[in-house]
Amino acid sequence: MSDTTISQQDEFIDTEPRIFRVPVSVKGDRLDKILAQLIPEHSRSRLQSWIESGYVTVNEKQGKVRQIVGASDIITVWEPIAEESLAFTPEPVEFTVLGQNSQWIVVEKPAGLVTHPGAGNWHGTLLNGLLYRFPELSQVPRAGIVHRLDKDTSGLLVVARTEQAQTHLVRQLQARTVGREYVALVMGRVMPQGIIDAPIGRDRKVPVRMSTDRPIAPKEARTHYALLASGMVEDKSVSWVRCKLETGRTHQIRVHLSSIGHPLLGDELYGGKPWAGAQRQMLHARRLQFIDPETETVCEFESALAQDMQQVIANIQWEEAPQ
Repeated sequence: MSDTTISQQDEFIDTEPRIFRVPVSVKGDRLDKILAQLIPEHSRSRLQSWIESGYVTVNEKQGKVRQIVGASDIITVWEPIAEESLAFTPEPVEFTVLGQNSQWIVVEKPAGLVTHPGAGNWHGTLLNGLLYRFPELSQVPRAGIVHRLDKDTSGLLVVARTEQAQTHLVRQLQARTVGREYVALVMGRVMPQGIIDAPIGRDRKVPVRMSTDRPIAPKEARTHYALLASGMVEDKSVSWVRCKLETGRTHQIRVHLSSIGHPLLGDELYGGKPWAGAQRQMLHARRLQFIDPETETVCEFESALAQDMQQVIANIQWEEAPQ
């Protein structure tokens, strides 16, 4: 690895490389296979990515995954810091705080922001931003996050500032006393109101999807919905819907509405089309109600729609103005 390559990546690697001399007892083999023997704590796919990224040299020359190495060859490895180890690093991330006290913070998450670090999103999340703005949250599990919103869903979340407050709020969620109201734009004309009572689990065919159709490990899920307004975009019917959750399963509103033939506009994962210019699922967590863990008073918040959702609404010809 050249000095230039190292300097470009040094914030992501350990400063001291690991140096190996291939034992004389080892027969010649591919570099990735030899490394898998020398560093068995890492998977071969991870080692291959290190080689391809220039973190491995053989006899001071940049290594290649399939090159043959053998006895007495010198292998040098600059071990990258795993992305997941950066998951709880404070970072400046944009989000709005609508209210706070000594026990909680209510934030407005913009669409496109991941709530919590995970595979493929180890940094740049709401959690990273919370730790940056409220350093004391490093003492609370998951930086105080009590519940989540999907990446492309906008709206309200409550964050606990102490472990005691987090426990109290989680118990409220379990007891279904937290009020969560969402608004959504969906395809088709929805019935005036209804309850979707269908267990949700992992889809058997598409791992990133959830499903109500013979799902894996299904869990109880119940969504109340009501039609607020009907409209047309070109020659297609659309509906403006209010949803209230009894449970909080992954993708619950998206899965439930799709299961009754009304996927969200822009939600391609569940069959939604980009009508009226929708470029993400048209779902917003509009209202939030919970009990203050310290005072036992009821706290209520409401969030304005994101501008892209407002624009989609403006592109629809409504029979009556949505409320």
